[in-house]
Amino acid sequence: MSRDLIWIEQDRFEGWGCSACAWVFNSTGELPSKSFEELIHNFELQRDMAFKSHACTDHPRAKDTKS
Repeated sequence: MSRDLIWIEQDRFEGWGCSACAWVFNSTGELPSKSFEELIHNFELQRDMAFKSHACTDHPRAKDTKS
């Protein structure tokens, strides 16, 4: 199954998530940095590692309840 890291904009969430399941990225807190560029780099590393390590089967999408 192919999956991509995508930007999601919803009523109650705006951020990074998985194209194949309901996983969304939540930063684990303060990132060590000496500059803004280092902060962005560390954030992207944390996000990318979390995305690569998540299992889509652990984050199923809610079933559509519309009839």
